[in-house]
Amino acid sequence: MIHVTPIHDWYCPACGKTDQTREPLPHSRVHTCPKTRGLTIPFLPAGTKAKVEVREREDYVGKEVVQTDPERGRPVMSVVTTRDDGQDAQVYAGLATGGFHGQG
Repeated sequence: MIHVTPIHDWYCPACGKTDQTREPLPHSRVHTCPKTRGLTIPFLPAGTKAKVEVREREDYVGKEVVQTDPERGRPVMSVVTTRDDGQDAQVYAGLATGGFHGQG
């Protein structure tokens, strides 16, 4: 019996970069996109019409460690990919930091 591994063609709707994978199980791909100023965004199956939006974080950041736009230095909340059949969001959640303030 001959086993054929499927070829999946991918592309980035922001920069146009393409990629291929050979994986029989469901999977997705991401890449560092120059059109989103170096943020990591998903590839889409080739032929999928979509747009990509970088959404800036609008709330107070405080002392959280957040993903920032590499060129603008502004905090990024998410990258939203809108297709004809729905939306996906890659969320950049902030990290809380802490320290020990008690007596040992």
